[in-house]
Amino acid sequence: MLDTVLDKAGERLAETAHRASRATTAMTEALEDSIGLAKRAAKHSADAAEEFMEDTQQRIKRHPVETVVASFAIGTLFGMMIGWFARRK
Repeated sequence: MLDTVLDKAGERLAETAHRASRATTAMTEALEDSIGLAKRAAKHSADAAEEFMEDTQQRIKRHPVETVVASFAIGTLFGMMIGWFARRK
């Protein structure tokens, strides 16, 4: 009787260890997939930012006067908004 109880307990322990091993493997694979996805997203974002900077530099070279005027207008607008908000308080 004691042998059968120990055998069953050993089988259950082995089964539980196997399930834990499978769960650990699944979690490891999910983590690796997530890391790979994050790396691809970071590379894509870096490439997009680099392309944006190159486009911006080309636009500035092609239209320098318009760039200066637009920068001045945006700066003035933000300055006016900050002044307006400061006076409201």
